[in-house]
Amino acid sequence: MVTEKDVSYVADLAHLELSEEERARMLKDLNSILGYIDRLNELDISAVEPMAQVAGRYGAGQDESDVMRPDEPRPSLPHKAALRNAPASDGIFFKVPKVIER
Repeated sequence: MVTEKDVSYVADLAHLELSEEERARMLKDLNSILGYIDRLNELDISAVEPMAQVAGRYGAGQDESDVMRPDEPRPSLPHKAALRNAPASDGIFFKVPKVIER
C-alpha cells in the first residue's frame, strides 16, 4: 500500500510540486492501480503459454507489409554532419540549455 510519505518521496524525486489535493488524488490512484494488480495476480494463468512477442499472434507478420525490418547495423550520420544541424555546439558536443537547477 502506498502512503502519503511515498507519494511525497516520489514527487520529490520527479521534481514535482503537488498540491494537497493532487497528493490525495495521486495516493488514491496509485493504491487503486496496486489493488487492480493484486486482482490480476489472483488469476490462474497456468495454462497460458509465455510469450515474448505479440507481433505474430495478432496478424502482424502475416504478409510482407507487416514484417519488421531486419535489425542490422548501418552507418550513422557523420559527427560533423550531425553538429551542422545543431543550433549550438562547441565543435565537439551539442550545447543545450541547462534544465536542472539542483
